Amino acid sequence: MATPHIEANIGDIAKKVLLPGDPLRCKYIADNFLTDAKVVNTVRNMIAYTGIYNGEKITVFPSGMGIPSVGIYSYELYKIYGVEEIIRIGTSGSANQQLNLLDIVLATSSYSISTFPKAFDGDIIDQIESNSLLNNKIIAAATKNNTLLKVGPIITSDIFDPYIDFSKYIKNYPDNVDYLALEMEAFGLFYIAKKLGKKAAAMMTITDIIGTNKSISSQDRQNSLNKMIKIALDAITLS
Repeated sequence: MATPHIEANIGDIAKKVLLPGDPLRCKYIADNFLTDAKVVNTVRNMIAYTGIYNGEKITVFPSGMGIPSVGIYSYELYKIYGVEEIIRIGTSGSANQQLNLLDIVLATSSYSISTFPKAFDGDIIDQIESNSLLNNKIIAAATKNNTLLKVGPIITSDIFDPYIDFSKYIKNYPDNVDYLALEMEAFGLFYIAKKLGKKAAAMMTITDIIGTNKSISSQDRQNSLNKMIKIALDAITLS
């Protein structure tokens, strides 16, 4: 059984999925955290792996960048392949000066001005919560790993913030919209999960502080996410 974007057979993909944006990050996780990892998708070079972590079958699948891309992959994973839980893991910026580089944010909800819900099913929605049960497992796993998460709402944007006048951009949002981080996928993931009755959560490591020169290189991004990856894997394998 294949879709236009996934060539895996039913059963090749686990019921629990980690969803980085970058296919190379999937390879890194498969090589360093999973055992018996096997490639289950190569379509469009969105190379995904299924392997074993703590005795449980886990798939690591790339989402690509932006709401349309994550919308495609999460829909097909949930609807066609029977996935039940997805944890997005990625990087993000923040305009919150109380956050530091490499802080890990757990999103309780995402606010967006995207028209994705309206285009998908006529829904007028600008804020969607993540799954609280999955979030609780992430918090428990973080505690086990002696890591303090920054927990709260985020913004999902269709625009990559370094390319814009941020002070002008942020005026698109109501004054009462609170947020810890800005990223580009979680809103789409949360929306698809809600529509299909599935579970979704999102964690992100802060890689730049908007309005400052604080940032880490793309190479450092690849190598500095082990703590978040381990928390996500520990969480998704909790019963």
